[in-house]
Amino acid sequence: MLFPTLDFLLFLGVVVAALAAAPNLKTPILVVASYMFYARWNWHFCILLAGSSLLTYAGGRILEVTRTPQGRARVVTVAVGMHLLLLSFFKYFDFIVDAANRTMFALGGTWEVPVMEIVLPVGISFFTFHGISYLIDVSRGDVAVCRRPGDILLYLSFFPQLVAGPIVRSSFFLPQIAQTAPARVAFVEPVLLILGGLFKKVVIANYLATDLVDPVFFDPSRYGAADRLLAAYGYAVQIYCDFSAYTDIAIGLATLLGYRFPLNFNQPYRARSLQDFWRRWHISLSSWLRDYLYKPLGGNRGGRWLTMRNLLITMVLGGIWHGAAWKFVAWGALHGLGLIIERTLQPRCGRLFRGRIGRILATLMVFHFVCVSWIIFRADGLDTITAYFAPSSDPQSPQVTPFTLALLALGLGLNFIPSDLRERLVRLTGAWPAWSWAVLTGAGIAAIDAMGPEGVAPFIYFQF
Repeated sequence: MLFPTLDFLLFLGVVVAALAAAPNLKTPILVVASYMFYARWNWHFCILLAGSSLLTYAGGRILEVTRTPQGRARVVTVAVGMHLLLLSFFKYFDFIVDAANRTMFALGGTWEVPVMEIVLPVGISFFTFHGISYLIDVSRGDVAVCRRPGDILLYLSFFPQLVAGPIVRSSFFLPQIAQTAPARVAFVEPVLLILGGLFKKVVIANYLATDLVDPVFFDPSRYGAADRLLAAYGYAVQIYCDFSAYTDIAIGLATLLGYRFPLNFNQPYRARSLQDFWRRWHISLSSWLRDYLYKPLGGNRGGRWLTMRNLLITMVLGGIWHGAAWKFVAWGALHGLGLIIERTLQPRCGRLFRGRIGRILATLMVFHFVCVSWIIFRADGLDTITAYFAPSSDPQSPQVTPFTLALLALGLGLNFIPSDLRERLVRLTGAWPAWSWAVLTGAGIAAIDAMGPEGVAPFIYFQF
């Protein structure tokens, strides 16, 4: 079930009506609704989601009664290991088998392990990371053990963020479940988030995909250098508008249902360093990798060489998190090397990027580095990457139109509008009556649907 569809709108209406009729049953209603939402993709995977939730709950309760540090460490190791085993089986088993078979053939072997063609459950990376973070936080004493299994079921399955995040920490979400009277919010705030997200997805991301990015990346050799350059820019805008749209809608829906989610994107293409980029892009994942991988590896506490190692390991594993393909390994390694080079050169070259011109130059350099890495991320394989950077012998007519250029400019411009614009709008319109916002919401959804192309494309991060 996709957000920008009539089916989801009807589903949301039923959920809101059920909550209004039985507010004391909020958690069970949302758990049932979340499993119904997930079952629309494949009901069999509801068993996996429930199993992951029960593993998380049981691990927390066992930690509660385990007193010795050694015992708690063993419990966390086993529980987290089981989470990772499930994730690895569904996401990486076929990739590992295929790599092993290729290696055997290269060494002269004649037998192969059969590939199982395992179907990847939607959202498995996200709810697995939720479970892991809860268990580690409990073991560290950062969050209290949850004694109500329904709360853990909701934490891992809450439908606004179930299939593509953001990754919400248990210390942030579980206390909100326990609140009997969630904080009231202005209706305008979630409406602006949802309408803005729908526009970014349905209009900007979808048109850039169909009119520019998909044709050029399908066969780069048919296009000239200008089209390829603009398609790289186009994919940078597409993936930003697509993914930030999902999280905007998720945050807006959660707000409507009485829950707060943290910010997940903060105008990433205005970053002046790669480190700054990762503080702004997919914040919930980058902070998760920092707190549960980079810092436990030693972070920057072990000297220059160990810091470089830790950065590279973290970014490579962050790349592998996105999928079982060598391109994601290369994408993560490229960002890891970029962070290492940046950290090495910063003391010597940092003053070159001071002042207005220096800041603009730094932003342009980071943006183009990210765009090059997006080519690797988006490409179907090594052949596509090679063709993208090879000269074209007979390029066809330009793919870019004034409309796609306008969408490119608009998508990039979203990174440079005042960061508090939405808060200003909330203050200016907070006194409007609820019926006016209901009318505006209906009109906005209808207008966005009319402006968008035919069909509803899945969000990019559904595949991760």
